[in-house]
Amino acid sequence: MSYLCSRFQKKGGDDTMLIIPVKDGENIDRALKRFKRKFDKTGTMRQLRDRQHFTKPSVERRAQIQKAQYIQHLRDAEDI
Repeated sequence: MSYLCSRFQKKGGDDTMLIIPVKDGENIDRALKRFKRKFDKTGTMRQLRDRQHFTKPSVERRAQIQKAQYIQHLRDAEDI
């Protein structure tokens, strides 16, 4: 049995390692697919993209409120 590993950093600064066990005779494409799925769930890439630029807290809050208003508008229109 071999392993497919990757090291990444969590939000708190902790180093974390993804370990995907690869069984003997298992297709490497299937192991890569499992690795990619697990990596996506960690949210590392999303976090890196968010950190590329600073957004003021007031702007983030305003965007959340606008999104909530939009969703509420869609739900209200659905009820009619």
